[in-house]
Amino acid sequence: MKRPLSILFTAATTIGFTGIASASSLIQDSAETKTTESFHQVLKTNFIDGGPGFMAIVLVCLILGLAVAIERIIYLNLSTTNSKKLAADVEQALNSGGIEAAKDICRNTKGPVASIYYQGLDRADESIEAAEKAVVAYGGVQMGQLEKNVSWVSLFIALAPMLGFMGTVIGMIGSFNSIEEAGSMDPSLVAGGIKVALLTTVFGLIVAIILQIFYNYIVSKIDSIVNDMEDASITLIDILVDYKKGK
Repeated sequence: MKRPLSILFTAATTIGFTGIASASSLIQDSAETKTTESFHQVLKTNFIDGGPGFMAIVLVCLILGLAVAIERIIYLNLSTTNSKKLAADVEQALNSGGIEAAKDICRNTKGPVASIYYQGLDRADESIEAAEKAVVAYGGVQMGQLEKNVSWVSLFIALAPMLGFMGTVIGMIGSFNSIEEAGSMDPSLVAGGIKVALLTTVFGLIVAIILQIFYNYIVSKIDSIVNDMEDASITLIDILVDYKKGK
């Protein structure tokens, strides 16, 4: 009887070690699979786990906010003008060809500074005061064009985390409802709701951070262009004063 027992013990030991090795291999393969998951797959999984309802609304806020921000950035970059060069060209054209030559320079130059110069030159024949009023009035119009739709970006910045927090509250309510229905404090009952709550909050905050970066860049760009417009307006009035004296 000793020989069969030793054979059985040896077989059981071999099977046990084989099973442990197989389990260890499976765990290692699973870990490697998780490690090799792409960022896109992880993002998609978390998006679905967070609940498509609120996550989709927050994603819409991100898409619309980025669309408005990119449009504003393109517009502001196109509106940037070398005001010193423009002022020098206008002064030279004004002294050599008069008001109409200076206005032609402004017509052929893009940007709000050139538009303000054109409006001031258009009233230059009346008086310096009329030109100055035209410059101030049209400067306000151009400022409104620069700030157009920027409020939408700030709205999405505020809306995205608020929607995320709403998803958090709804997820927590669902967790407490599960506890109430079960009548016991089982961690598995609340884990799903808490996960949804955390994912929606994180996604909402990420969207707000991304849009805030674009918003701050847009605001700083607008401030830079407005300061340039103000300096250029003062320069234009000085040019017109010198031109009137030299006539």
